[in-house]
Amino acid sequence: MKEQILIVDDDNDILELLEYSLTSAGYDTIGFLNTKNVKQVLLEEKIDLILMDRNLPDIEGSLYIEMLRSKNINIPVIFISAKDTTEDIVDGLIKGADDYITKPFDMKELMLRIKAVLKRYNHEFKEQSDTLQYRDMILDVNMHRVNIDSVDIDLTKLETKLLQTMIQNKGRVLDRDYLLKHVWKESANIHKKTVNVSMKRLKEKIDPSRDKDYIKTIRCIGYLLS
Repeated sequence: MKEQILIVDDDNDILELLEYSLTSAGYDTIGFLNTKNVKQVLLEEKIDLILMDRNLPDIEGSLYIEMLRSKNINIPVIFISAKDTTEDIVDGLIKGADDYITKPFDMKELMLRIKAVLKRYNHEFKEQSDTLQYRDMILDVNMHRVNIDSVDIDLTKLETKLLQTMIQNKGRVLDRDYLLKHVWKESANIHKKTVNVSMKRLKEKIDPSRDKDYIKTIRCIGYLLS
């Protein structure tokens, strides 16, 4: 599975250059010109690294990363910024960056820094590996992957959290409000039908032939892993 890098930069030329270069280097990328949809992507996708500009139209980049860190979102971050004084760099690192590179930047240097941050993060990740088992499935929470009948199935971050919550509450019917609160966290602006759609996708991934019947839909109430 390719490592996925999220890029936020309000300069479209730089954004396209980064997307092209990283894709050519074997990474998957998701690019944005502002932070509007970033939180939703972090919830739904497995993001391995964030490349973040600081001079954004909607919020100063370091303040946004500081906000993510306050919510225990610990995905590694590299700032790529025209703010290049020592004070700027120190401020960025204090607010949660793992590395800092100033504009204009050398692409080869950036690639080396990306590899170094990912290597360090992946090493720490493996040391903290967490797995859950239910019947014939083994869920690796950190790797966002479930093994069923010796076959690895990649999950999104959201699907992983959803399956993790179901396994941890096996034998108990979970209603949509409970799932919204414990999986989506900030559920005020999320429609309950979102749970139905996400659960349907998860069930299709882990039980495509529909013969294992891991998750039962309890009509008008919620879902049961039994």
